[in-house]
Amino acid sequence: MREERKWLIEHQVQRTSKALESNGFKTVYAPTKSDALKEALKLIPQEAKVGIGGSVTAREIGLVEELRKRGSNVLETWRKLSPEEDLSIRRGHLTCDVFVSSSNAVTEDGKLVNADGTGNRVAAMIFGPPRVVVIAGVNKIVRDVHEAMARIRSVATPMNVRRVGGTTPCVTDVCNLEECKPPSRHCHAITILEKRPIKTDITVILVGEELGF
Repeated sequence: MREERKWLIEHQVQRTSKALESNGFKTVYAPTKSDALKEALKLIPQEAKVGIGGSVTAREIGLVEELRKRGSNVLETWRKLSPEEDLSIRRGHLTCDVFVSSSNAVTEDGKLVNADGTGNRVAAMIFGPPRVVVIAGVNKIVRDVHEAMARIRSVATPMNVRRVGGTTPCVTDVCNLEECKPPSRHCHAITILEKRPIKTDITVILVGEELGF
C-alpha cells in the first residue's frame, strides 16, 4: 500500500473513531484483517456463546473458523439448516453473550447505519447480548447518514442479494423502492444507531483494509 493511501486511511479512521467514541461506542483500529481477528478474539471469552450475524466481514477475517477451533459455542446460520433450526439460531442471537456483526455503513460523524431483512441482526446490535462487536473495513466508512443510505441501496444490498441468489431491482438495474416488494425485498428494517444503546456494550473494530460488502 502506498504511503499516501495508508496516511489517508489512518486519518479517516482517526476522525471516525473520535466521533464514534463521543457517541458512546468503544473503538479499536486494526491495520489489517489479521490484526482485526486478534482484536475480535480479545473481546470474546472462550466460554462465551457467540452469535454471528450474516457478516461476510467476520468470515473474511477467519473469525468463525477460529472460534470453532478454540471450542466456542457459535450460533450462525451459514450452514444447511431446516427453517426451524434457522429461526431458532436467529432468536438465539438475541440472548447470546457476544454478538458479532459488521455494519453496512459507519459514518464519519459516529453513527452505525444498517438495513436488514429478517431483523435479528439489527435487533441484536441494539439490545439483548451484553456485548456487541462490530467489525468494519474502511470501505464501510462514509461521510454521513445520507451517504450511508446511498451505500446501502447501491453497494451493500445488491451484493448481498447477489450472494444469496435473489432478484431485486438493484441487482438487475438500480434500486427502485416502488418496485421492490416482499418477499424478494431485502431492505425491511433500517436502523441508525446515533448513540450507543444504554444497556449494550458496543466495540467497533475499524480495519484498514476493504472487507465485506
